Amino acid sequence: MKVAVTSTSGRLGAEIVKACLELLPADDVIGLARTPERAAHLGVEIRPGDYEQRDALETSLVGVDVVLLVSGMDAPDKRIGQHRNVIEAARAAGARKIVYTSIQGAEEGTAFTPVVRSNRQTEQDVRDSGLDWAIGRNGIYIEPDVEYLDRYVLAGGISNSAGDGRCGYTTRPELAHAYARMMTSDDHNGHTYDLHGQALTQAELAAHLNDAFGTDLTYTPMSVEEYRADRIAELGEFMGTIIAGIYQGIREGAADRPSDYRAATGRNHIGWDEYFSGLAAQR
Repeated sequence: MKVAVTSTSGRLGAEIVKACLELLPADDVIGLARTPERAAHLGVEIRPGDYEQRDALETSLVGVDVVLLVSGMDAPDKRIGQHRNVIEAARAAGARKIVYTSIQGAEEGTAFTPVVRSNRQTEQDVRDSGLDWAIGRNGIYIEPDVEYLDRYVLAGGISNSAGDGRCGYTTRPELAHAYARMMTSDDHNGHTYDLHGQALTQAELAAHLNDAFGTDLTYTPMSVEEYRADRIAELGEFMGTIIAGIYQGIREGAADRPSDYRAATGRNHIGWDEYFSGLAAQR
């Protein structure tokens, strides 16, 4: 079996390559990247993988059995066509299976909804492709909250619009573990999995950060409108609005779903006590 992972210059794509190398020889793992030199360190063959270049994608996927499509980062109206380029190229190149990294989130009523809907369209395109398929819907990465710790400390705590909503967080390595198994086992064909660990409130997240790093963070809820203005001021209109929409979805329960992680992998997702204890041990 020869597998290809797209977007390997990104953090999730790179982690999936690493997870595939635990199951397959390096000669059977191919990475695709829009800028191949940025993924050269992964120890596998890297081929061109610009989602806008349909013909080049087909050339890059020749000889590949299974394609892992990492969801793009472009605007929602653009990414549908970009994803279709990968799907069509995979089919034309002779691949037999495609695995897609989709997302969880509110399908109605938030600023994040257009992104979720674009991913749902790609999910349908994958199902309609005529190829074998498997789909994962990623929970929210927990790593950005860890990386944001210094800013939380300066601000005196965590403030956002999630309120008491519970969020099914995950990590990139845990997702990569799941996708490597979804790619290499036909037992997952035809399944759509919600991939995340135990759901946390923001107050529980703050407590885990405090335990790991010796901080004294508290959680202060904000209104949806206040948080949107705050995120736009820091991140700009597009990304600030998207982030605010994600947290509105958490507030409204869209990120608190049963996890299918064990079904996708055969083991439980890492527990947050274990994860944060590991971070504390690295200090």
